[in-house]
Amino acid sequence: QVQLVESGGGLVQAGGSLRLSCAASGSIFSINAMGWYRQAPGKQRELVAAITSSGNTNSADSVKGRFTISSDNAKNTVYLEMNSLKPEDTAVYYCNANIRSRWSSRYMDYWGIGTLVTVSS
Repeated sequence: QVQLVESGGGLVQAGGSLRLSCAASGSIFSINAMGWYRQAPGKQRELVAAITSSGNTNSADSVKGRFTISSDNAKNTVYLEMNSLKPEDTAVYYCNANIRSRWSSRYMDYWGIGTLVTVSS
């Protein structure tokens, strides 16, 4: 069993900053990549940023220059540093990880339960 536990969401004023964390635990054999998605009310879930185990990153154009993704492979943890937050960043942020468990030969996607980020204007 693999679990993803997110933390760091909350309410912040426009222009402020938040840092999200997501720790993967359980029967992990290997992690291929971790990332963050978000879903705003009435909208589809979208990729915010992702990072591979080798450190390659990609991010949505809407957050480039404002959000930074990083990871600590030893801790199986991914972080999302969010600066210059805008009201349109308000959403539930979900952690995602592509993991091979000890009991499988395949990599599978796992999801956290989400953490709410609210940016007030």
